[in-house]
Amino acid sequence: MTTTSASTPTPSFESNNTASGMCGYTLMNNQVGEVIAEVMRGKDNVTVTPLPSMIRIDAEGRVDVVYSEIDEAAGEEDGWFDQAEFEESMSTHYGRMIHLDDRTILFANPEDAAEYLDFDLRPVR
Repeated sequence: MTTTSASTPTPSFESNNTASGMCGYTLMNNQVGEVIAEVMRGKDNVTVTPLPSMIRIDAEGRVDVVYSEIDEAAGEEDGWFDQAEFEESMSTHYGRMIHLDDRTILFANPEDAAEYLDFDLRPVR
């Protein structure tokens, strides 16, 4: 007795390795996340997408999360919002992230972040 199985075609997936030119992050959909999202809505190159359990922030090229802007929007004293508060509200990110004293910057292109990292991009010979 011989058995034959139906041949199921293997799905083919195409990959696209083209750089998107985008960077961003997701926030918890809570009071602090909503304040951050409201500030980001005012930036020209940023798209804010509210979802049931998170808020997605996407930016073209670069996005700065300026801590003093979040302090002001939240009605809090200077210095309330900082890197730790941002990281507590953020779930994930994509792009190169740089933390400075007064802001967090995300870059779509890692080479654009090189000056902040003291990273030498000269070709190796």
